[in-house]
Amino acid sequence: MAQPFTLPEFYVPYPARLNPHLDAARVHARQWARRMGMLEGSGIWEEHDLDSHDYALLCAYTHPDCDADALSLVTDWYVWVFFFDDHFLEVFKRTQDREGGKAHLDRLPAFMPADPSAPPPEPVNPVEAGLADLWRRTVPAMSPAWRERFAVATRNLLDESLWELSNIDEGRVANPLEYVEMRRKVGGAPWSAGLVEYAAGAEVPEPVADARPLRVLRDAFSDAVHLRNDLFSYQREVEDEGENSNGVLVLERFLGCSTQEAADAVNDLLTSRLQQFEHTALTEVAPLCAERGLDARQTAAVLAYAKGLQDWQSGGHEWHLRSSRYMNAGAVDAAPGGGAFGRAAASVRLTRRAEAARWRGFSHVPFQRVGPSVLPHVEMPFRVRHNAHLEGARKRCVAWSREMGMLGEQPGRPGSGVWNERKLTGYDLPLCAAGLHPEASAEDLDLASHWLAWGTYGDDLYPVVYSRTRDLAGARDQNERLRSFMPPDGSPAPVPAPANALERGLADLWPRTAGPMDDRDRAAFRRAVEVMVDSWLWELANQAQNRIPEPVDYIEMRRATFGSDLTIALCRIGHGNRVPPEVYRSGPVRSLENAAIDYATLLNDLHSYQKEIEFEGEVHNCVLVTQNFFDVDHPTAVAITGDLMNSRMRQFRHVVAHELPVLYDDFGLDRETRAVLEGYVRQLEDWMAGIHTWHRDCERYREDVLLRDRAEAAGGVPVPGGPTGPGTSAARLAALLAP
Repeated sequence: MAQPFTLPEFYVPYPARLNPHLDAARVHARQWARRMGMLEGSGIWEEHDLDSHDYALLCAYTHPDCDADALSLVTDWYVWVFFFDDHFLEVFKRTQDREGGKAHLDRLPAFMPADPSAPPPEPVNPVEAGLADLWRRTVPAMSPAWRERFAVATRNLLDESLWELSNIDEGRVANPLEYVEMRRKVGGAPWSAGLVEYAAGAEVPEPVADARPLRVLRDAFSDAVHLRNDLFSYQREVEDEGENSNGVLVLERFLGCSTQEAADAVNDLLTSRLQQFEHTALTEVAPLCAERGLDARQTAAVLAYAKGLQDWQSGGHEWHLRSSRYMNAGAVDAAPGGGAFGRAAASVRLTRRAEAARWRGFSHVPFQRVGPSVLPHVEMPFRVRHNAHLEGARKRCVAWSREMGMLGEQPGRPGSGVWNERKLTGYDLPLCAAGLHPEASAEDLDLASHWLAWGTYGDDLYPVVYSRTRDLAGARDQNERLRSFMPPDGSPAPVPAPANALERGLADLWPRTAGPMDDRDRAAFRRAVEVMVDSWLWELANQAQNRIPEPVDYIEMRRATFGSDLTIALCRIGHGNRVPPEVYRSGPVRSLENAAIDYATLLNDLHSYQKEIEFEGEVHNCVLVTQNFFDVDHPTAVAITGDLMNSRMRQFRHVVAHELPVLYDDFGLDRETRAVLEGYVRQLEDWMAGIHTWHRDCERYREDVLLRDRAEAAGGVPVPGGPTGPGTSAARLAALLAP
């Protein structure tokens, strides 16, 4: 069969090496698979299938330094996971047996008991037998924290197979953002990252296991593994198996392009994720270890883990070039060196396309004249409802902001007067709150308005106070002080005396909001505030490096910088314990929330492009990120961003119509709990409709208002985000005359 596209030129920045215990692992894997019942008689594999797939070669390439016993155990894990995938395909996907597939998946967590001494059920098929044996052999060497993380990754890998089955049922192809999120779970690379910890003897210390740098390393690793696999497996998955879950197909449909163009775009995204991995490993990991007080042994474990993930990328690529499982005709001959013994360095491939993309990411010229965007068609199927207390909230929001000190300069911070009363009135943040909370009381509407004002003020303040002076240490200190104004328990606790408007605002808002909450809601809300303010540090670091963010990292961090978790947490308040936490953590609910959040953040980026790029010298805008990634002009990037935004709206509606009813049945939710979740859906609909209307009607992004504010600033007040100090008046004049 002819290949549907020519494999692109891959970016392979690290040498592939081969473990010397390969032959022993091959023999062991064959014996183990037969003992577990995976070969003759299974109806899935014969011995020649296992030999041709050569999972021992995969593990020998991806874990080149471990000893023979560790390599054999890791190889058994991969034999098991690929058998599970092929077994699920034959037994449940091809027969469209969702009920049987769910029953099969529901039994598997019992074979991964948190207490290793607890007896598992009696296995009834090779998948269960293999998992029980592997868990028993692996967990004694690892900590309880690792066991929990690895069990979660395994459950995600198993459970999300139902998502793939549902998409085949409906003939539906996911949008790019939905696909990346779900592929991490279904594809199993986070699970592979857990095995890297075992094989490398480098368990990630608990204090940093969920920190952003480690999370980004894991996610970038996962995405790169999956995107590479999508390129090699397109022919088998899409043309043979009828799969819709393949990145090439996703981009082919989303961009409306040829299969070859989609494959090249997937390879570009694969490259960008590898470069994100490198950037994070080199710029964020060492500072994290120092900040969290890791000792030399713990720091060495983190670095060995990063190296293990790096080895996996290069080794996985070499295996894809050779395995009969994939489309790779002629690929080995085309790859220099091929990873043979003594020729590892020859397997390194640095492409011009990859290095050009890296250069573009650091070459942005700020404050360029871009003009307002011509907005694309925006889908908004929900009608906005405005709160009856809006007019009073507008007056009280201005008064509250003045009382907190937001309408002037901050002590010891020249040029920090980012707001005045006219600006704040034009921003009309209570209009947004009135759409988000149409049925709230006047008091609750004021609270929501003040939170929006506080978050927006902080978002405006940090670039002026900390980015202009590259004072990242000062920003981290400010964030630590902000935490002290949010005591985690419900009792009144002493807090520091506020030193500025941001602290004063939080000191006022926290007891008003958190006081009536139960412990669970309070902890979630505190975390939401922390996520937002910590994301401002990420923006400051990118500004200091003049680095346009990588696309996937941008989308995921944009949810935080927009304050989405904070406003979503406000929507959940009052649900109490009626909705089990595992329902909120489920794939459909997270998919629902992320679709709504991305719709709002992308809408904001479309409206704010001129303000951020031309007037503020920013690099954090999806239109700019899209321009940089695809190397296209402004109107093309606007169109792509608009298409992505509208696809998220369609996904939101799809989840409501098709995935939530299944979720209700899967969890056996009663009528009251279903009503709570249906009310939550309506809140998210109000949330999107309110944000849409606010962007349309407020003055924050209008060109005439931006020009007026810049003219006033150039007349004596420093331009926010621009140069200040002696000798910079000419630069301010140039900024004024630029249009």
